[in-house]
Amino acid sequence: MRISLDPEQCYGSGDCVHRAPSVFTEVDGLGAVIPGREHDVDAPRVREAAEGCPSAAITITRADTEEARG
Repeated sequence: MRISLDPEQCYGSGDCVHRAPSVFTEVDGLGAVIPGREHDVDAPRVREAAEGCPSAAITITRADTEEARG
């Protein structure tokens, strides 16, 4: 599985950084996945961050290409 965050959809609430600071960071006022953490889907609270993203900018993609969008 892989985590991605669409910077064009993100409006910078910071919720992902608050919920999962080991995986998400802020770059230029927008959320971003920390480089090297794209596959830390099982990290605590990552799914919660995706589901709670107010702009639905976080996507968790499974190996079979099925997507679970927050």
